[in-house]
Amino acid sequence: MAKSKKTGSEYTAKQITVLEGLEPVRKRPGMYIGTTGPEGLHHLVWEVVDNSFDEAMAGHATEITVRLLPKNRVSVEDNGRGVPVDIHPQFKVSALELVMTKLHAGGKFGEGGYKISGGLHGVGVSVVNALSTWMKAEVHRDGEVWEQEYKIGKPLYKAKRTGKARDHGTTVTFEPDQSIFTTTEFNLKTILDHLRQQAYLTKGVLVTVADEREAGAPPVVYSFYFEGGVASYVRHLNRVKEPKHENVFYLSKELDGIGVEIGLQYTNDYKETVFAFANNIFNPEGGTHVVGFRGALTRVLNSYARTKGYLKEKDENLSGDDVREGLTAVVSVKVREPQFEGQTKAKLGNPEVKGAVESSFGDALAAFLEEHPRDAEKILEKCVLAARARLAARAARDTVLRKGALEGLMLPGKLADCSSRDSKATELFIVEGDSAGGSAKQGRNREFQAVLPLRGKILNVERARLDKMLGNNEVKTLVVALGTSIGESFSLAGLRYGRVIIMTDADVDGAHIRTLLLTLFYRYFPEIIKNGHLFIAQPPLYRIAKGKTILYAYSDAEKEKILKQLLAEKGGGAATGKSKEKPAAKIVEETKEAEGEEVTTVGGVSIQRYKGLGEMNPGQLSETTMDPASRTLKVVTIDDAEKADQIFDVLMGSEVEPRKRFIQTNAKTVKNLDI
Repeated sequence: MAKSKKTGSEYTAKQITVLEGLEPVRKRPGMYIGTTGPEGLHHLVWEVVDNSFDEAMAGHATEITVRLLPKNRVSVEDNGRGVPVDIHPQFKVSALELVMTKLHAGGKFGEGGYKISGGLHGVGVSVVNALSTWMKAEVHRDGEVWEQEYKIGKPLYKAKRTGKARDHGTTVTFEPDQSIFTTTEFNLKTILDHLRQQAYLTKGVLVTVADEREAGAPPVVYSFYFEGGVASYVRHLNRVKEPKHENVFYLSKELDGIGVEIGLQYTNDYKETVFAFANNIFNPEGGTHVVGFRGALTRVLNSYARTKGYLKEKDENLSGDDVREGLTAVVSVKVREPQFEGQTKAKLGNPEVKGAVESSFGDALAAFLEEHPRDAEKILEKCVLAARARLAARAARDTVLRKGALEGLMLPGKLADCSSRDSKATELFIVEGDSAGGSAKQGRNREFQAVLPLRGKILNVERARLDKMLGNNEVKTLVVALGTSIGESFSLAGLRYGRVIIMTDADVDGAHIRTLLLTLFYRYFPEIIKNGHLFIAQPPLYRIAKGKTILYAYSDAEKEKILKQLLAEKGGGAATGKSKEKPAAKIVEETKEAEGEEVTTVGGVSIQRYKGLGEMNPGQLSETTMDPASRTLKVVTIDDAEKADQIFDVLMGSEVEPRKRFIQTNAKTVKNLDI
């Protein structure tokens, strides 16, 4: 362990406060870590790592090392002060044992332990202990080494002194309980992405990740160290975009006991990318810090635009949407007692934070614009152009979304609507082409299933403003059919269907159309995704028939499995004996032959490769892809906003080089490419 810069702060057993016992964790782990799937498993790492970052934010740790070890163990080491090991005056055991084995025990509740920390629930490391078959804590403190081991949250022995130490810090190693989690295999990329983000938010701290899981092989080591703080983070976010100006705005200031750190840079994109954090915790729904940031941004840019003549007397002010178009920003605050809305800490609620951010950021941005006139010119040009486009989009939207359209009186002619008006029960299938649309309309349940066929590939909205989008007939048709409006007048309450289902061909063209539609929903209808309304249908690739038995395969691997079984059955002619494996596809009785062209016969088994949904007769399409009793749907989610944002930028944006690198990097991993 390396030595940290600061020692000697008052941090002893007196600062450890206990609120309650530990047993409920194993009974209901989801209450504490959200899920027992991969996300919950990695949450264990975040809980332990957060303690180390709390030490760093307090100025006591400069290095944090995470090791992935054999047997799915993880070790987290820091060079902070070390967890106190003296006897707690109330509970008569070491403070180390209290922290590791009791819920709500830690230095974040009483006075003097931490001024700022990421977690104030105090359940962190004790929950990790309860959900681990084995854990060990090693503390280097006051010239001595202390250790204690635990089994399923219970200490195996009292904290004991094991040697002399010249450094200080804490190392926690744990092994997740296989009986609790669906998997105990940690994902290196997930850990790297999270720790890279934390390193940006805690500047000047060296974060190292070492993958030591492969026996006999040298460890694979990654290190993160950013002196630039969130300014470096903004450059990272914009690495696949075209910046509008050269200098990244950066502010780091403490005002009224609140630390404010902001970085921003404009790009040629049409969307806003803002990530907000409070005490290094990501707040996807923003909060008072984002409100203060946006208020100052709009006010300062309008004032500068008026003063410098970018806005004439007759021009209306720039709106919030205008000044945020193409903006990439990271807003990070450090608050002594953060108030989060909800258990997920998705939104910051401290009212005093709004004023601190608005005041400090407003002054700093005004100074930046004066000191960097070329950057200011590029920023204001972007904002004024966005304002003109907004006015044009408003006119286009008013033309498209007249009052009657929103009330369902002027729905698109190509939409085959359902009879039910219960939005919770209805479904809208978005299909490509009139042929597939015809089959879908005949195969649907007219009571609750609507079908909207789109002609060809819709506009790539990643490269277009709203006014241009609403000039595209296919986009316009979809907006009207959804009923939510779009842009500044969007309202989820107007959504006419509980499920919006993208149903495209299972080939390259179908995948491209699906990607274009996903881009549209992600950029302009994110609330539809976030609220679980967007789905992707899973049509089969093959129809496999032997006699009157007909099966559908949804992948090449499944086709081979079914073919092997059918050929092995008596009378198949190519093999003898019976297959012990049951095919995963549903067996259906059909009398009418499909109309597809690509049909091959193997040993008496007919295999039809569907080139498109239009080749299925209505009965087949209903049975395999539309009927709720037999179909498979994939719900579209946004698990990682930053990752999703960047992948859409790479795949659909105007910059060619990042897309080229992506294709070259991933080309070898593509299997069964349908050209």
